[in-house]
Amino acid sequence: MSQRISDEVVASALGESRTGPSSGRHGNALAHSHKVGSPPRKTLFEDIKLSVKEIFFSDNPVKEFKDQTLGRKLVLGLEAVFPILRWARGYNFKSFRGDFISGLTIASLCIPQDIAYAKLANLDPEYGLYTSFVAPLVYAFMGSSRDMAIGPVAVVSLLLGTTLSDEIKDFHDPNYLRLAFTATFFAGVTQMTLGVLRLGFLVDFLSHAAIVGFMAGAAVTIALQQLKGLLGIVTFTKKTDIISVMRSVWSTVHHGWNWETIVIGMSFLTYLLVTKYIAKRKKKLFWVAAIAPMISVILSTLFVYITRADKKGVAIVRHIKKGVNPASAGEIFFSGKYLAAGARIGVVAGMIALTEAIAIGRTFAAMKDYPLDGNKEMVAMGTMNIIGSLTSCYVATGSFSRSAVNFMAGCKTAVSNIVMSIVVLLTLLVITPLFKYTPNAVLAAIIIAAVVGLIDIEAVILLWKIDKFDFVACIGAFFGVIFKSVEIGLLIAVAISFAKILLQVTRPRTIVLGKLQGTSVYRNINQYPRASQIPGMLIIRVDSAIYFSNSNYIKERILRWLTDEDVQRIGSEFPRIQYLVIEMSPVTDIDTSGIHAFVELYKSLHKREVQLLLANPGPIVMEKLHASKLTNLIGEDKIFLSVADAVATFGA
Repeated sequence: MSQRISDEVVASALGESRTGPSSGRHGNALAHSHKVGSPPRKTLFEDIKLSVKEIFFSDNPVKEFKDQTLGRKLVLGLEAVFPILRWARGYNFKSFRGDFISGLTIASLCIPQDIAYAKLANLDPEYGLYTSFVAPLVYAFMGSSRDMAIGPVAVVSLLLGTTLSDEIKDFHDPNYLRLAFTATFFAGVTQMTLGVLRLGFLVDFLSHAAIVGFMAGAAVTIALQQLKGLLGIVTFTKKTDIISVMRSVWSTVHHGWNWETIVIGMSFLTYLLVTKYIAKRKKKLFWVAAIAPMISVILSTLFVYITRADKKGVAIVRHIKKGVNPASAGEIFFSGKYLAAGARIGVVAGMIALTEAIAIGRTFAAMKDYPLDGNKEMVAMGTMNIIGSLTSCYVATGSFSRSAVNFMAGCKTAVSNIVMSIVVLLTLLVITPLFKYTPNAVLAAIIIAAVVGLIDIEAVILLWKIDKFDFVACIGAFFGVIFKSVEIGLLIAVAISFAKILLQVTRPRTIVLGKLQGTSVYRNINQYPRASQIPGMLIIRVDSAIYFSNSNYIKERILRWLTDEDVQRIGSEFPRIQYLVIEMSPVTDIDTSGIHAFVELYKSLHKREVQLLLANPGPIVMEKLHASKLTNLIGEDKIFLSVADAVATFGA
């Protein structure tokens, strides 16, 4: 009976019209039905344990090992390190048929790309092929993505080419190659360390907007660099910024361009772009674009060989070393003046490679709806690049263009990478001498056609529509790359990403709430203009955790809201504000600075004869309010389960 009476009283208090004064005005607050509960107190050890678990082990990686025998745990451990042991048990001929076709298709795409990308890194062509032989084999055993095709990529190749040449100008210096292996080794160490320590969340600090801008800028820079090969220019700048490149291009227009090279390059570039357009319009014809680079290499090589265009100034590959990867463990700098440079370049290249690979892996995993463990991917990538550095490879990662072809060709598992690797091995053992007359102009055309896909205009337009700050981050990274360097563009991308995080943390939103008519729901008055404010009350929601970085701002912002509202209500029928309600459901945490800010807010409100009310604080916040005795200062009866309860108790 008493519960029924209480419900009727609350319903009456929430009604649109009331008769008589609020009992809250007379000091006898209406009793609300529910008290805000406090969670059981945790010890310091329990608190730290929970925090560490959520940060590093949120996916509970050891749940499969629970209550298992020692032998079973060993099997599960091996399967965790080598996922191939898990899915290989159900592998069949039907899956192999799909993987075999996919592997052959991406091999036809990767071989000409590898030769071209090695040139971007200022390495001999065979090192691109070495990388596409070893790295995919390692990843097939340790990676968890079924669709990602592994090998050298344009952005990382350019990054290595520019950063390595800053340290050693002469590409033919043996130390240049050793520094490339050293950077690859430290790239692998960086990736493996992030995976083993379960620090995969660090990759997420580079925002999608920054990546879009960085990739687009890198694509433009890479394409401009190919003008040397496309136009047949002999003397070309080693700088990558757009001004230096265009100055180098136009300064040689009357005496440095080779028209035979231009004809070959532009003809095959047109062919490659047309095949990409056809494949984009008709998905079933994806293979047309996939085999186009290999067809271009074959036809152009035959043309140069028959016409001997190389004697008329057409630059050719000339020589690709035949044979399998030589060991390079003894070439890595573990001491000396190049050690620090190799480690620095490796860390940057490793992070960029990792970001690209995880983005690609997640994209295709979402399409096929299977799980992808980011930390395991990092360990796989790290192991792959460490082994690669010992076998004459440079930094490898997932390639978006090859992965897309792999996906559309019907791959089922990572066996497609193994097939591709075997084809590359056969190429190294048998076919490499046939690439002698391949013109550099065709390799330049292949690179330009490949990087065009990195410029995502639709994504940039969407960024402008959704979030202007994201758009600024994108454009900042883009211009940083094309006007300065890849490293500067990356630095700008990271800086803007962190700036956005800091801005959101230090300047969280605080909004005024109003009551939707006929309900007990309170919403943003800007979003819902017909929501009515409560006479004598101001209801504010804080949309953030309250920390040292924003506590003072939140306190001052709330007081500004109070001052502004008081001014607006002076000339209206609303009475002056006597109660300030803070809706705390979005406040996930609060620290000592936040508690101190609430104490100061309470004192400021007390001087203004305004009472502070709290609504729906979460368990962590409530625990800290009790621990700090703030509940005693504010009053237990001033902390409510909801805004509706607060209004029912103290509202006019």
